[in-house]
Amino acid sequence: MSSDGAQRFVVQIHDARRMHFDFRLEVDGVLRSWAVPRGPSDNPRDKRLAVPTDDHPLSYRTFEGVIPADEQGSGTVIVWDQGTYRPLGHAPDGSPLPFGESLERGHATFWLDGAKLHGEFALTRFRVGDEEDNPGPEAWLLIKANDRQAVRDRPGTPDPRHARSARSGRTLHQVALAEGHGEDAG
Repeated sequence: MSSDGAQRFVVQIHDARRMHFDFRLEVDGVLRSWAVPRGPSDNPRDKRLAVPTDDHPLSYRTFEGVIPADEQGSGTVIVWDQGTYRPLGHAPDGSPLPFGESLERGHATFWLDGAKLHGEFALTRFRVGDEEDNPGPEAWLLIKANDRQAVRDRPGTPDPRHARSARSGRTLHQVALAEGHGEDAG
């Protein structure tokens, strides 16, 4: 949590086997994490697939660097966005719903206050596959609400290869070069 008690989030661009964005929210002492192949969008028309991944320790929120080739998740990582978020979910009686419980129920709304992403977003769970007896793996949609912070006249996600870190201002390529991984980084 931040010094004012707000919960933190981070969006990392991860140039791994496949380029993707890692969307991470601080929940109950860990970073709940989703891989978002096309990245979060601040355009409400864009519905982004978000595949759950392993929880990460809170310290990972600031990680920027190169994960060695012999380790799981190898590749270059930058912090594309970071900030705080506020849960918006409510129980049927109108009382605030703990964010972890909203996620368990399969629909969580929240307000992001980041360097790049702002406003209301939602994560909604669905199952991949349509067989009733075998619903398939869990997946989520990450969707921007149609609020004042939404963009409507342009794509909502930058090109990850040209995006700059919210922490250091560097690109993926610059981070890889700084750590001695040159052209073969990723």
